[in-house]
Amino acid sequence: MSETILLAGGAGFIGSNLADYLLAESDADIVILDALTYAGNLMNLRNIVNNTRLRFIHGHIENSEIVNHICTRYCISGIINAAAETHVDRSIHSAAPFVQANIVGTQVLLDAAVKYGLRFIQISTDEVYGSLGENGTFTESSPLRPSSPYSASKAAGDMLTLSFVATYGLRASITRCSNNYGAYQFPEKLIPLMICNALEDKPLPVYGNGNNVRDWIYARDHVRAIWAAYKFGEPGEVYNIGARCEMRNIDIVKMILAILDKPESLIKFTTDRPGHDFRYAIDPSYAEMRLGWKPQAVFADALKETVEWYINNDEWLTAARSGEYRNYYARQYGKSF
Repeated sequence: MSETILLAGGAGFIGSNLADYLLAESDADIVILDALTYAGNLMNLRNIVNNTRLRFIHGHIENSEIVNHICTRYCISGIINAAAETHVDRSIHSAAPFVQANIVGTQVLLDAAVKYGLRFIQISTDEVYGSLGENGTFTESSPLRPSSPYSASKAAGDMLTLSFVATYGLRASITRCSNNYGAYQFPEKLIPLMICNALEDKPLPVYGNGNNVRDWIYARDHVRAIWAAYKFGEPGEVYNIGARCEMRNIDIVKMILAILDKPESLIKFTTDRPGHDFRYAIDPSYAEMRLGWKPQAVFADALKETVEWYINNDEWLTAARSGEYRNYYARQYGKSF
């Protein structure tokens, strides 16, 4: 028997990739609730918008009336929370939207999950663990030491989720993922930003000396893990999702330039952001063992595929980079970039 999933934030980067995956690889019906803020984009759903198993509702997850209406109207059986404010730089400029979406919004979804007896998945981030030194990896038992208003708001949402498991017996699990890349990622993030600027022969702004290290996972691998956690995850458990693919930012930038046959002289180093974590690295062993999941993508191949996607989706890119995004870019990097 098929079920109906409320996918919060389903018009965003991870949410739209997950919606596409579920419609192709599962029998689940999907109701997307998305506020369509700057990073939520209906164009992300253009390939599936006519699917009869998909419903879209415009609204905020903080609105309990809308959330409760969806749960009753569509006989929702589970909630996957992909709705979030996610960009560290934006959280430094203003923390309030992150508190509202990532804490208050999560609480509203959790309340609905308890009220209607639903399965719940909280999609989180490795950034809640803070920064690593040159050695070691994050495990599910690593302490939470968030360094930015963004990661602090996600850590708070995670703690709320676990408290609902302990207090109400909610069937909730948490996934914490490393850095993602792939189609439909908003061009404020490192990889799409570098692709877009290189395509236009604009300077590529790299924080500090570019030696910050991140663990990268292809979005398609991530969404497979989310669905595995929904089906097989245990209440109260956390699953770290990663691909064992540590890369320095500067090396990724150079790989992108090489794919596009652009000169490295386009790289322009800029003042490092406050509280910039040096290194993230995920140990996904527990998730692999408990969920029967493993990442499949080879980074070099998937990065090239990602670059090609942005080249072939100029209409999407033009729309994403208009208006508010340009204001943000000028504020963050200055007119020289």
